[in-house]
Amino acid sequence: MGDFYILMIVALVVLAVVDLVVGVSNDAVNFLNSAIGSKAISMRTIMIVASLGVFAGAIFSSGMMEVARKGIFIPSEFYFDEIMIIFMAVMITDVLLLDLFNSLGLPTSTTVSLVFELLGAAVVMALIKIYASDSETILNLGKYINSDSALRIISGILMSVVIAFSVGSFVQYFSRLLFSFHYEKKMKYIGTIFGSAALTAITYFIFINGLHGTPFASQISKLLEGNALYIVLGSFIFWLIFSSLFSFIFKKNNLVLVIIIGTFGLALAFAGNDLVNFIGVPMAAWHSYEAWSASGIAANEFSMEILGAKVPTETGLLFVAGAIMVLTLWFSKKAKTVTETEIGLARQGDGHEKFQANFLSRFIVRGSLSVGTAINFFLPLRMQEKINGQFLKPVITLPKDKSYELPAFDMIRASVNLMVSGILISVATSYKLPLSTTYVTFMVAMGTSLADRAWDRESAVFRVAGVMNVIFGWFSTAFIAFVSAGVFVYFINLGGAPVIAILLLLAGFLLVRSTINHSKRTKVEKKKSYIDRAELITINEVINESSDHISEVIRRVNKLYTNVVNDLGLHDLKKLSKTEKHVKKLNKEVNVLKEDVFYFIRSLHETSVEASRFYILVLGYLQDITQSIEYISTTSYKHVSNNHKNLKKSQIGDLTIISEKLIVLFDKIEADFNKKDFNNLAAIIAEKQALFDHLSLSIDKQISRIRTEESSPKNTTLYFGILLETKDLISALMNLLELYQEFYILGKKV
Repeated sequence: MGDFYILMIVALVVLAVVDLVVGVSNDAVNFLNSAIGSKAISMRTIMIVASLGVFAGAIFSSGMMEVARKGIFIPSEFYFDEIMIIFMAVMITDVLLLDLFNSLGLPTSTTVSLVFELLGAAVVMALIKIYASDSETILNLGKYINSDSALRIISGILMSVVIAFSVGSFVQYFSRLLFSFHYEKKMKYIGTIFGSAALTAITYFIFINGLHGTPFASQISKLLEGNALYIVLGSFIFWLIFSSLFSFIFKKNNLVLVIIIGTFGLALAFAGNDLVNFIGVPMAAWHSYEAWSASGIAANEFSMEILGAKVPTETGLLFVAGAIMVLTLWFSKKAKTVTETEIGLARQGDGHEKFQANFLSRFIVRGSLSVGTAINFFLPLRMQEKINGQFLKPVITLPKDKSYELPAFDMIRASVNLMVSGILISVATSYKLPLSTTYVTFMVAMGTSLADRAWDRESAVFRVAGVMNVIFGWFSTAFIAFVSAGVFVYFINLGGAPVIAILLLLAGFLLVRSTINHSKRTKVEKKKSYIDRAELITINEVINESSDHISEVIRRVNKLYTNVVNDLGLHDLKKLSKTEKHVKKLNKEVNVLKEDVFYFIRSLHETSVEASRFYILVLGYLQDITQSIEYISTTSYKHVSNNHKNLKKSQIGDLTIISEKLIVLFDKIEADFNKKDFNNLAAIIAEKQALFDHLSLSIDKQISRIRTEESSPKNTTLYFGILLETKDLISALMNLLELYQEFYILGKKV
């Protein structure tokens, strides 16, 4: 039996390594975004600083393993075999849950996931024990669960969300009033004091949070007792002198120092606080196994009271964990996806919004505008003008091929993000209040974005919707973690080793599939043939670059039209449903291009009026084409879904002939656009009337059928609809070709 538990320990160790990878991929958003978004230092420097912080935090995290052992449940009420089932269920759930959020690109809390996984697993195991007992009822559940600790952790986490957002907004608002967006003028004096105060707060945060839980914690506590004010004052004087020298010698803004040290501090806090979320459970399982194997008692009789005591520091394990975390930080592609989400929600400038507006986000924005109008009613006009003047953003002009170098937000906001996050985490740590570093850093970043007027009338509904999506994801984390861990405990308890093997294989399969799918999505994003607005100036460049996108759209429309006709003939609902999803995806991509037309025109050369007009017309015709294929696909799917009669063989035969003619047409167009050879467009356009004549003939045939044999009005409606939309599709396509022909000739003359 001991060999079985050894295998469980090995499985838990493997899961811990995977959990470290998926956990760091999600939590990297906590400490990287301020530095990445501000572009104050190079990406290489950011990664080196963050790596040092993560490694140091991992080494100093020895005292943070209590939650996994006794923070949620009472270990003395469970036996060794039950504890191992709980730990196995928790780790499988954690790996799958965090990987899910990484794939979605949403930041979530590893602390919340661990807490609710432990809670769900322990509750279900306790219910199993109660059900098997003759003397206990569900009212005895409280003796198994450390309810006071669990409630304290959960309430602390929820409170941190509100506090972080409020404090971040408040500090950023007054920081911007003090500095404005033209802060360089004030950096010599006021900026030095501001930066020194921020560095002092971050240093205190590193000092308190970094050494909390280490063997030196008691000595540090004695040193701080009664001397905190002197330590803070001394630190402020030191940083005031150091930052002044730094600015004088290197001729750089001292906010760069704030961002470097703040990034190090948050990385240290993340590793120090959250390492328990990844290796705390396997370490607790190993200590449990050591105690049980030395006892000689049966696994189902050995009480786990030992977990209630202190455990020795596993320095070697912490070192290995730190190394894995650092490697993940450098090489994880999913970490970049999660990071892009927060920076996108916090950025100061315009751009494509990742999230769609919803009813609640519109309601919140509308209500906020009403509140703002009411406040302005009581403020003197001169004060309003002065305040608004402090929020006027500078106009930065860069060469078109350098526009990507613009930061998402400035160093003032980045410094406030790091300072406020550090202060809140250090205060919570000093008072032993549990919180989620993810929730704190994310909500501080959102609060500072709001206060900095990054959410304007153009983007507010989308940004608010994005924040709501992330917060909803946090609540989903808690619910999914609780239920999944509980379900896994039930099935493992029911089936034993075979169920564990199945769950481990399932977890491995899902992780591999998730990684492959994420890699495919990343490649698709890179391959999207959206026009590179930074480099297009002349009409010829726009024609050549956009031809790749046209070719891709034609290829996909060709395939989709053929699929609809074939699947409609077979009355295949499943395939029609799949085709409809692909059609909607294509339509969405074209709509995104139309939404971004403002940025395209603004990025072109001032004299490129023809190029702008050409691009607008191209998008209009593309939208007409995709809307036609969407109508054909949707009506066909609904017809089959509603179980209406099949189209007659003669109708399917006519549609098949049309489809074959379109295949030939689409193949010619795709080939010409791939080669960027537009000399044959006139010959293709000449085929337009022949196609129209064939469509008219098909319409006439259907009219004859109605008079003689057709008995289904639904079939007639569908058939006429497909024919008419096919005609619209061909018209839009031919108009697009005529447009290319016209502008291609114009471009050759230029």
